[in-house]
Amino acid sequence: MLNQVLITIAAILGGTSVAAGAFGAHALGEKLSDRSLQIFETAARYQMYHALAILLVASLARSQPQPLLTASAFAFIAGIALFCGSLYALSLGGVKWLGAIAPIGGLAFMIGWGCLAIAAWQKG
Repeated sequence: MLNQVLITIAAILGGTSVAAGAFGAHALGEKLSDRSLQIFETAARYQMYHALAILLVASLARSQPQPLLTASAFAFIAGIALFCGSLYALSLGGVKWLGAIAPIGGLAFMIGWGCLAIAAWQKG
């Protein structure tokens, strides 16, 4: 059941990443500064990378369930919410303090990758 949920979340996050990228390229290109557009595109790119990572983790957990894989997926989800979410908001709203949240999301991404590495090592 958890794998189905994670795959569904990954699919939704991947799809919304594509939508965000298209929105940024077509609707925001003339409305945002180059820097804000660059920040928005970074958020969309990292969202896609980590949607794919969640898909990978869910696939691995299907055949080799372990708590570290689950932790990895949830860390990636938290990273998307914090890192990408703060970058989207920063680029669209210009609220500067939101930039301070992005490193927490980056840390969540690193924790997710670390959990995945440890899980792989333990199963090897």
